[in-house]
Amino acid sequence: MSKSISGFSKLSKSKKIDWIVSTYFSNAESAKNILIQYWNNNEKLQQLHDEFIENTITNYYLPLGVAPNFLINDKLYTIPMAIEESSVVAAASKAAKFWLERGGFKTKVISTTKIGQVHFKFSGNINTLQPFFNALKPKLIEESSDITKNMTKRGGGILDIELRDKTAELENYYQLHASFETLDAMGANFINSCLEQFAKTLKSEALKHQGFSEDERGIDVIMSILSNYVPDCLVRAEVSCPVEDLSENKALSGEAFAHKFIEAVNIAEIEPFRAVTHNKGVMNGIDAVILATGNDFRAVEAGVHAYASRHGRYSSLTHAKVEDGIFTFWTEIPLALGTVGGLTGLHPLVKLSLEMLHNPSAKELMQIVAVAGLAQNFAALRSLTTTGIQQGHMKMHLMNILNQFEANTDEKEVLTAHFKNNTVSHSAVTEALNKLRVDGEK
Repeated sequence: MSKSISGFSKLSKSKKIDWIVSTYFSNAESAKNILIQYWNNNEKLQQLHDEFIENTITNYYLPLGVAPNFLINDKLYTIPMAIEESSVVAAASKAAKFWLERGGFKTKVISTTKIGQVHFKFSGNINTLQPFFNALKPKLIEESSDITKNMTKRGGGILDIELRDKTAELENYYQLHASFETLDAMGANFINSCLEQFAKTLKSEALKHQGFSEDERGIDVIMSILSNYVPDCLVRAEVSCPVEDLSENKALSGEAFAHKFIEAVNIAEIEPFRAVTHNKGVMNGIDAVILATGNDFRAVEAGVHAYASRHGRYSSLTHAKVEDGIFTFWTEIPLALGTVGGLTGLHPLVKLSLEMLHNPSAKELMQIVAVAGLAQNFAALRSLTTTGIQQGHMKMHLMNILNQFEANTDEKEVLTAHFKNNTVSHSAVTEALNKLRVDGEK
């Protein structure tokens, strides 16, 4: 039976594990061996991983794969991808090869503005607060100069601060809505530090402002925090080619392929049930590169899905058209990324991944990540509108099923050959493996 524990965080890693395995597992020794099995033999490297988060008991591995042949703005890349899902890396690689022969991917960063807000309550009205804010704004910037000076020297910093009246939606609710440029840093700590300083200045100046009544001087700051919704931190990625160049075989013309592909995108633009799965495919590519490069995929996911809903209905992140015989497939997507700070300078595989990508700036990484998402979506739609998604996906999933049943090397070789020309399903693989084992016993 589970039980509570006091002072768990103060226990050594060994003691934490002892408590976990004795409390939750019927075979404590087996559970402990599995946890220890995933420790790194390099003590220094293991300590580094232990200190990334709190209450660490072991490491949780994800495969790090690579997708080669990405031609982006006439420069070749091999893109690292950390992901557990079968077929994602293969699909991205296939899309990269397809577009390598058709001019590659074209990208550009549209904007890099990031947002932070001080949320506060004020008992007066906007006609009293606005003049106070107008006079206060230079002081907000001045009193955060110790935080911003290094970023400002590099060309970043605070871009603007606005006062926003939100009282129509929530009583007495206002915001300091600030925009920032953080260059190659994702900038979360920088932005949050600035916002907390804004809040201190706001409260202290309000207390002595002669234009406020006694009640109005007590501004109540609720919180100061960056936003992961970054609709003005945008990157565009696209591919295009003559329609006739889309054909790879005689069975389907380029024109027929383009028509069906565009209809599939159109459905995702107007049907939220389809759009969610459609965009999940985009994020398969994006998240895998974000993880490999030590960025925050949860922040990106939240911001991207909010962006997909910006017109009041959840919709596709990608778009397609044919004009004057040219097929174009593109995305414009918000990506707040960094190549300095956080795990980028700590995790050895993150450093390796960034070096593999030619040590990109944050803007360059935005473009690479957007391309990975576009490529993944192209591959998924191409399968959906031609052979169907399961044919390729289940063949990639075959090895997972075989591993689940602890197939040996010879069994894997025989069954991989068998399913080259047969439909893969869990039941079909189970039946074929059982038959192979029964025949082997005869």
